[in-house]
Amino acid sequence: MSNEVQTSSQAPQQRSVVPPVDVFEDASSITVLADLPGVAREQLHVRVDGETLILEAVASTAGPQDMELVYGELQCPAYRRQFTLSRELDTQRIEAQLRDGVLRLTIPKAEEARPRRIQVQVG
Repeated sequence: MSNEVQTSSQAPQQRSVVPPVDVFEDASSITVLADLPGVAREQLHVRVDGETLILEAVASTAGPQDMELVYGELQCPAYRRQFTLSRELDTQRIEAQLRDGVLRLTIPKAEEARPRRIQVQVG
């Protein structure tokens, strides 16, 4: 199985790597951690299109000034991943933070989807 994808929105020669992610859940939200090494905030694009969350990014491959790259293993500096979101998530309140090459997305659950305790009355 390849970890590269090509999309119609990208140039025909442009390939992207699917970044690895961890997904966590608690009673109030979903948290997605995506590994995006070498990506600057300006090169990261996160958007919601309908029920789809899309992550797109380009890693910086700049080396030391006045030097030419003679050997490099980073073949594909572009990242792309998409997720189908559940209707129970509140996409209007997604929070995103990029730190040390890790994107953290916190997606709150809609109020009506959160578990709640129901008090039972006697009599």
